[in-house]
Amino acid sequence: MNTLDTPLRVVPSQTNPWVALAGWLALSVATGAVGAIASVNAAEFYAALEKPAWAPPSGVFGPVWTLLYIAMGVAAWLVWRERGWARARGALGVFVLQLPVNALWSWLFFAWHRGAAAFADIVVLWMLIVAMILAFARIRAAAAWLLAPYLAWVSFAGFLCYSIWQRNPGAL
Repeated sequence: MNTLDTPLRVVPSQTNPWVALAGWLALSVATGAVGAIASVNAAEFYAALEKPAWAPPSGVFGPVWTLLYIAMGVAAWLVWRERGWARARGALGVFVLQLPVNALWSWLFFAWHRGAAAFADIVVLWMLIVAMILAFARIRAAAAWLLAPYLAWVSFAGFLCYSIWQRNPGAL
């Protein structure tokens, strides 16, 4: 049997899986922290904006995002556990790529008051999430399902962002 006929073997990572889980969670939660820095005055700014009747109160966003960041970190960890970085580089690369796009939205909307740019950012983020879900689904279905609430929330947030931007041309 030559080397071309030898099946690929995954070499187990020497990284403790619980340490790796902590790392993936830390990466996700750090993204939230970067966004939170931009959102220091978000409650006041959000309260002053004209919003649609279906807009949630500002107190909803923090808990929802916290749960989403945790789910994102667990999803990435499941993919890493299944294939390792080398064999899941594309899927995990999309995960890493979408993190700064996610954090940027808070800066665009809350810190810099750029409604059009924030909406464009959320559209890009939405496309990256779809790509990530598709890539994760090919590796570990549970990881893709963990990202479904993230896609749903960002879809909702995209409509909300667009509506608020359109209602507040002077502020955004």
